[in-house]
Amino acid sequence: MSILSTLARRCAHTIDGLNLHYIVRRLTGRATCRLHREAFLAHSARIWNAFGDSDRIVIGSHSHIRGELMVLGHGGRITIGEWCYVGDDTRIWSGASIEIGNRVLISHSVNIFDNLSHPIRAAERHEQAKQIFTLGHPRRLSLDDRPIKICDDAWIGACAMVMRGVTIGEGGIVAAGAVVTKDVPAYSIVAGNPATIVRELSPDER
Repeated sequence: MSILSTLARRCAHTIDGLNLHYIVRRLTGRATCRLHREAFLAHSARIWNAFGDSDRIVIGSHSHIRGELMVLGHGGRITIGEWCYVGDDTRIWSGASIEIGNRVLISHSVNIFDNLSHPIRAAERHEQAKQIFTLGHPRRLSLDDRPIKICDDAWIGACAMVMRGVTIGEGGIVAAGAVVTKDVPAYSIVAGNPATIVRELSPDER
């Protein structure tokens, strides 16, 4: 590789990592996240920390984030391990806890929510919306939050949705567009809506 091509590649990487949203929030004293060594926030990444504690979102060494991480005002925690990838337009929203292991690949346009996003009762939804519009995310709210765990070496395909309370086992694969409502066993492939097991990975595929 020539010196010029190496320089061009490094410049492109630097520009891609110029996240003005993150910089402005840090400069204005807003809560963001804790980045470990060599963790990378692309220019498209968005960190929304309504809880107000930067330790509530932790991104491990060498992980590469291009999507949106959000901790809600009433609680939540997002922990991402080492060498993970979160694709463009992916949203990870927590009101309880979302734990992502090491070497997990999450494609683009994935939704991972450990909560219902809004209350079931219409009057409560309206009250929540009013508070968000005027004061920010409510500090006291129940969204039937249930923790999510995504174990090491899992792979989640494009446009999939992982619902609250789910555990995706080690090496589990979620097909594109799947809606995961139940636990995924280790080294299994799931697909469909709701997602069901397609097959188990053979020993030489693990």
